[in-house]
Parts: sequence; structure tokens; C-alpha cells
Amino acid sequence: MLPQYLVREAVERALAEDIGRGDITTDALIDADVTASARLMAREAGIVAGLDLAEAAFRSVDSAVVFKRSFDDGQIVEAGNVIARISGSARALLSAERVALNFITHLSGIATLTGLYVAAITGSKARIVDTRKTLPGLRVFEKYAVRMGGGANHRFALDDAAMIKDNHIAAAGGIGQAITQVRAAIGHMVKICCEVDRIDQIEEALAAGVDVLLLDNMSPATLAQAVRLIAGRTIAEASGKVSLDTVAAIAASGVNVISVGKLTHSAPALDIALDFDG
Repeated sequence: MLPQYLVREAVERALAEDIGRGDITTDALIDADVTASARLMAREAGIVAGLDLAEAAFRSVDSAVVFKRSFDDGQIVEAGNVIARISGSARALLSAERVALNFITHLSGIATLTGLYVAAITGSKARIVDTRKTLPGLRVFEKYAVRMGGGANHRFALDDAAMIKDNHIAAAGGIGQAITQVRAAIGHMVKICCEVDRIDQIEEALAAGVDVLLLDNMSPATLAQAVRLIAGRTIAEASGKVSLDTVAAIAASGVNVISVGKLTHSAPALDIALDFDG
């Protein structure tokens, strides 16, 4: 479940950005005492995520708005399904509409795309995880949407775990040296992941005591070779060149984790609309 204080904060920022000094169109057309009812409707199939944010958008404009859900986050909807019914001040419904839809279509799109990746590797031991390639300010919500789609989360931020990448290795003077230096500087509870893009780098990283090996931009055949070499001594994570066309072959290589930046940075919005009754 999303922390409600983060929901309120994000919605308030979004409403302030969108409404500005006031909804001049709605205020000119709709009297303050007019009420209305509407349906939040899926126009295509997918996985819903972000209902808390959508509800908060309407209720932040007018706390008397009633928001009744027919589905919960993480559930599959079909085209034509009514996700929720909303009633109350017509002005509130119209003024909050875009913010509510922006949140729920974006997060449902992420959940839906994640679900496709998860389905594509059914039967393998691999897990689909996200990355830090998220929109600024929306990471907690986008990573939540990945979980609603059946995926799992990679590290949340730079302070979660140590991740040694190619530029770190170049600056430190080598893989073994980089891992050793980081291990000496962090707490005993913190894991170290190291990126490698060649088979001949694996033994050096393992000898230095790495917790996760990120196998970067390797073909499925090379990944399978790397997995055999690792032989269960650490977690094998595949990253790079991952698409819906390639993910099954990547999973078949035997890796434990597949990280996919596209889940958050390229997920198309799910088509969801707000339709007024009558």
C-alpha cells in the first residue's frame, strides 16, 4: 500500500501545477452547487495501479466527493470495465479530472507493461525488476506500479546498496580494487553489486566478494556461459538489451534477476477515461 502522506503530497503538487489560480473554464460554465456523477472507465485491457492517487485528486479538491472502486490496484481490467464511480461537486470532478487521469493512466501503463514481461518468463527462475530510470518525484509510485504488475524492485536510491558500474571501475583502477574499497566503507548489512560486460571479469569480482553480478548487455548465449561460471556463488542479474522479444531467452540462460529500464521510462499510458453520466 502507498504511504498516504506521500500520496497527499504528490497530489497537492500536481493540483497546484494544473489548476494554478483557478479552473477558469469550469468556474465560468458550472454553478458551485451543481453535482454530477461519472465513471472511471478502462478503454483497453490492462492492470490497474494508482487508484489511491486518483481518489486523492478528487477528494483534495472537494472532500465531499464520493469515490467507489469496482477494482483494486493490481487487478486486471478489460476494455469497457468501470474501474470506479465518482460523484459530488461537478466543479471538483472537472477540475481534478486531468490530475487523476495522469496518475492512473501512467501507473497502470507501468503495471501493464510489467505484467507482460512477467508473463513472458513464466516457468523460469528469474524475476523481473525495475531500475532507477524513473521520472523525478514519481519513483515511489512508479516502483509501486511495478509491484502491482507482478515485478519486484531493484534498489530505490543510491543509499540502498552499492552498485559499482564501469565508470566507478575506471576511477578506482579495477574491479577487485573497487569492490574492496567499497566493502571497507559500508556497513555489514549493505550489499555490493558490480557491473561486468565481459566473461573474463567475473572471477575477479567473485574473488573480491561481490554479492550481485550485473551482467551487462550480454547475449543469451554469453549469459548462459556466465551463469555456468558463477555456479551459484552469487546472484546473477541480466541487464541491457532486454525487450519483450528477448526476455524469455534471457531468462532461459539461468539468471536470477532481469532488470528492465523500459518498465518505468518507456511504458505507454493505459487508456482510461472519465465519462460523465447523463
